Order: sequence, then structure tokens, then C-alpha cells
Amino acid sequence: MCLAVPGKLEKITMVLDDTFRIGIVSFEGIVKEVNLTLVPEAKIGDYVLVHVGAAIGVVDEVEAQRTMAVLKEMGENIIPD
Repeated sequence: MCLAVPGKLEKITMVLDDTFRIGIVSFEGIVKEVNLTLVPEAKIGDYVLVHVGAAIGVVDEVEAQRTMAVLKEMGENIIPD
């Protein structure tokens, strides 16, 4: 099973070119470095879906909060490695 967890893009830490970027994403206060290559449209303040250290999509805040609530209900360890 694959699982993507929503987090808020707090900061862009590396920009190699228009496509390859690395950023800091907060998962309710726990921060991780995330590859942003697949979401070139993502900007600081956006919520991104993260799977295995890479952001794979952008979602709105309401959807991000709804997803986190469902994951918490399931009792999942939701913070990506």
C-alpha cells in the first residue's frame, strides 16, 4: 500500500534550476526535507502530498486537514521517513 501524507511547504532550501528544488515541509510541527521536482507549481504556504521523501501533488488546506484527521483516526504513524 502506498501512502502520501500532506504537509505545509515552509521554505525552499535549494534551487538547482526551474524544476529541481528541495524544501522544508512541516507535518504538524515535525519538519522534513522534501524533493519538490514533481510539483514545480508548489510555493511556500502550499500543502503538498509527500510520498517517500518526494512531493507528488499539491492539495488545498481543507483537504490536507481532512486527510490528516483520517490518518490519525486510523492510528497510523503518519510522519514520512
